[in-house]
Amino acid sequence: MTNTPIKRLCVFCGSANGNSPRYLQQAQSVGRLIAEHGVGLVYGGATVGVMGEIANAVLEKNQEVIGIIPNCLLEKERAHYKVSKLHIVETMHDRKRMMYDLSDAFLVLPGGMGTLDEMFEILTWSQLKLHSKPIYLLNEFGFYDHLLQYLEHSHNEGFIRAEHKGLLRVLNTQEDVRKILG
Repeated sequence: MTNTPIKRLCVFCGSANGNSPRYLQQAQSVGRLIAEHGVGLVYGGATVGVMGEIANAVLEKNQEVIGIIPNCLLEKERAHYKVSKLHIVETMHDRKRMMYDLSDAFLVLPGGMGTLDEMFEILTWSQLKLHSKPIYLLNEFGFYDHLLQYLEHSHNEGFIRAEHKGLLRVLNTQEDVRKILG
């Protein structure tokens, strides 16, 4: 699914657990997949929620984990000081820029507004041809069905061009994740 090998994968995901244990289980499983393929993780630097679970799963397999967290979230998201490298930055934009700089591709797991902010910013950069790194969304459990319906509606209403529809590559299963990891 990707032509360039992924050495580091940036995962955008929530700092909350969600209302079902399946979200944390998914993060653990995807984290193990990432590590088993020798891919490093770049993520938001927290110990809580889906973020903390994916980081811990990658760390358990002794694979590189790079966390990037802004000063304003050090306490709220409880910075993960046991990762391979923790970057503490000034702003959310600095976080997103560093995530971009350190990653070969992006994967979106369940999350809220912050996750969508990160995803849409990196999608917009791609739309503007500022980069061509692949952006994947894992829609296991149908978590993002409504978002995908919105994007299709926005396209049908003339707000998303046909050539930009494919910038977000939808994965439906963890087996699809395995395939992009090589």
